[in-house]
Formats: sequence, C-alpha cells, structure tokens
Amino acid sequence: MEKHDHSHDHDHSHRLGRGHGDQKEGAGLVASVITVSDRSARGERADASGPRAVELLTEAGYEVRAVVVPDGRESVGGALAAAVAAGADVVITSGGTGVGPRDLTPEGTVPLIERELPGVAELLRREGASHTPMAVISRGVVGVTGGERPALIANLPGSIAAVEQGLAVLLPIVPHIVDQLRGGDH
Repeated sequence: MEKHDHSHDHDHSHRLGRGHGDQKEGAGLVASVITVSDRSARGERADASGPRAVELLTEAGYEVRAVVVPDGRESVGGALAAAVAAGADVVITSGGTGVGPRDLTPEGTVPLIERELPGVAELLRREGASHTPMAVISRGVVGVTGGERPALIANLPGSIAAVEQGLAVLLPIVPHIVDQLRGGDH
C-alpha cells in the first residue's frame, strides 16, 4: 500500500480555524456590522438591515458584533476604526451609500482603506442591479485596511434586500481575502 506524504498539501484552512466537512466558512473569524442611519440611531426607526446581516453572518459561523451609528463621515470613520481595533476580520456597513446629503459612508470609509477592491464593489452593484436598477446609485466601496492586523471593509446599501444580496456575494470570498491578508497562499 502506497503512503501519501501530506506535508506539501496547500490547505491553509487551519490557520483561520476553518476545517473540512461541516465546519462553517466563517468559523474562527470576527465580523462587525455597522448600521448607518440617523433615524435608527435616534430610535425613531427600528434597524432591520443590521440584524439581518448579523443573522446571515452568524449562520455562516462568524462571531458577530453590531452597532448603530448616525449618518456622517466622522461617525462612520470612528465606528470602523473601533471595529478594526477590536479585532474584526471583516466589517460590513449598511446604509449611507446613496447620494443624499447625509449619505457619507464611503467618505467615512475611504480614509481607513489602504487598498481598494474595486472589482468586488462592482460585483456588488452588478448583483444588486439584477434585482433593482436603483442599485447602481450605491457608492459603496470595498477594500482592506493596513496595519498589523488588516481587515476587509465593505459598504452595503441600507436595506434588507441589499444586505442579503451583498452577503451572498461576499460570504464565499471573505475567508480567502482574510487568509491572504494574514499571509496565506493565493
């Protein structure tokens, strides 16, 4: 019987706590969900998109933290910086990506991004546009932070449908992106 030497196999899933079989892709990873909404932050409207993002990420095996902040460049930037500093591997924002005067989520995100992932942002808009033509109005950005422990940040529009469609695109690729950020093979 021939023995197979597994020492050269290129399975790096152990590095992030992901295994084979029934183990969920997000196992061992931390996600932060930031809902950006003036009305939800003031308690005038219940946040629906954030809890849906939390639900989907939790089902995928992520440890999830969530916060609601008002619209604005500073509030978004502060919440993103806090999430990354607290150890988030991926940060999903919901809301503030349109063209309204208070829609400044991309402006709050860009200063934290070291390298943009425009193809992912384009894919999110393309997937959204297959459901509603309004998706092309989203100015959401996707990219990775710098520093000792980089993270992936993705801006999604502030609706349940946009969160569901966006996470359907993101969930399959997030573990690979995070693995690369931590030094894994391509």
